[in-house]
Amino acid sequence: MLTDFISLLGGMMLLVLAGDVMVRGAVGVAEALGVPAIVIGLTIVAFGTSAPELFISLNAVFGNASGIAIGNVVGSNVANVLLILGIPSLIAVTSCDEPGALRSAFFMMGVSVIFAILCATGELNLASGGILLALLAFFIADTARMVLSARKLQQSGAGSSDEIEEDDPAMDLLEDVDGVPSNNLIAVLFLVGGMIGLPAGAHFTIDGAVNLAREWGVSEAAIGLTIIALGTSLPELTTTVMAAIRGQGAVAIGNVIGSNIFNLLAIMGITAVIVPVEIPPEILVFDIWAMLMSTALLLVFTMYKLEISRPLGITFVVFYISYIYLVFQTGATVGA
Repeated sequence: MLTDFISLLGGMMLLVLAGDVMVRGAVGVAEALGVPAIVIGLTIVAFGTSAPELFISLNAVFGNASGIAIGNVVGSNVANVLLILGIPSLIAVTSCDEPGALRSAFFMMGVSVIFAILCATGELNLASGGILLALLAFFIADTARMVLSARKLQQSGAGSSDEIEEDDPAMDLLEDVDGVPSNNLIAVLFLVGGMIGLPAGAHFTIDGAVNLAREWGVSEAAIGLTIIALGTSLPELTTTVMAAIRGQGAVAIGNVIGSNIFNLLAIMGITAVIVPVEIPPEILVFDIWAMLMSTALLLVFTMYKLEISRPLGITFVVFYISYIYLVFQTGATVGA
């Protein structure tokens, strides 16, 4: 069992490190090639930060462990709302009135419902993946359109070009990427190193997770929904905690909404197009509903521009702990 723990934890650490290195390298290469900031922010950075989850899902499905693939995504979305927003609220109040958040929150809710309906068929196949990727393309195109429209309005006003860049959402995404190499060779090495490390990390993670599920007598989905989902959400947790410390709690809402949308559309969309993903029964009975309820909760907070205070943050964390307990209880019943 110790070896499996080392494989699982070591694999997830390698995934996080490789994903970070790959994003830095990709941004460095893109900047060297003169790719516009908006393109880098909405594609390379957004997709790159989801790379660990994508490689886990692909390796899980190819290894006949589809429960881990779907569990990782659904569990991450639950963790993003209850844990990633709950813990920073213990440090400082998290505001839910970030500009543009309400529109994205409605889209996130709609996407979550569509995803749940597709899962209800029992399998995400090529057609399901095509639908999810089409929605992703619409989201990226619509976001790019809004960014460019806002930029034109600012340019026609009194704002300087520096102010425009500072208020640009694409630039906000790029500012989250630290240590971008200025040397082209190093950037390429970062990119290649990340692309090698991601599948290796996913392999060790899945091996350790499957073996632990068997040893504990729980379903693979339970491991994906809890340990793996939590592990792949750690970068988002670090980002939101640091934002809370700096008094920029509103940024957390946008990060969570964007992450949830990409989890459903990009990760499961790409995975389903490559290979069908079977949906375990326990996911449909409980976890999909938990994801929908947490998503609806975030939508309500965004609609009414509520603040997540410390008491509410504690409540969110307690809800998440209760969710983890119920997942293992259900998983133990299924795995028995």
